[in-house]
Amino acid sequence: MLNNAVLVDPVLDLLKKVKAVYIDDHFVLTSGKHGSVYVNKDAMYQHPQETTLVCRMFAERFQDTDIDVVVGPAVGGIVLAQWTAYHLTQLKGKEVLGVYTEKDADKNQVFTRGYDVLVKNKKILVVEDIATTGGSVIKVIDSVRRAGGKVVAVVVMVNRNPDMVTSETIGAPFSALCVLKAEAFDEKDCPMCKEGLPINTTVGHGKKYLEAHKK
Repeated sequence: MLNNAVLVDPVLDLLKKVKAVYIDDHFVLTSGKHGSVYVNKDAMYQHPQETTLVCRMFAERFQDTDIDVVVGPAVGGIVLAQWTAYHLTQLKGKEVLGVYTEKDADKNQVFTRGYDVLVKNKKILVVEDIATTGGSVIKVIDSVRRAGGKVVAVVVMVNRNPDMVTSETIGAPFSALCVLKAEAFDEKDCPMCKEGLPINTTVGHGKKYLEAHKK
């Protein structure tokens, strides 16, 4: 069910190298939707060299954009924000800060640790690894704006849903290093569920999903 996959070669090479791309199986995604394609971002985070190369690509894309702070959602976004801020600092010759948001009890992405003060009146680049619905990115954007920051751009490593996750839908200038167009389904509409295809519990959120359904 992989539809028209179009990937930028350097990113595809990195994902393949760390065995982070899985296809033709039954996965539960971070969004809760089901799909036949999964990008295991955690596999990349085990490899600092590949991770920093992705963040270098982020930084090079925005080296001519006025940015003061890079923000990413925990957990993976912490790593991306730090490394991207590091590379922007090197490219720009000025310090660019890297901070992050965390999930609260309502699953919103909020600033803790006093990071909202660092964002106020600053130009912000939001970074994220995978976009499927854009929900996490939108929550980060909302928190930045509530803190008085200006989102000048949003960039993700992989956009799984280019028809639905766009600058218009998230409300800020948006781009991706890599587009991997693959369908994602609500549980009730999932063709793999209807076919009885077992859910992969090795990668993705299948194990947690099955445990929750047992209860």
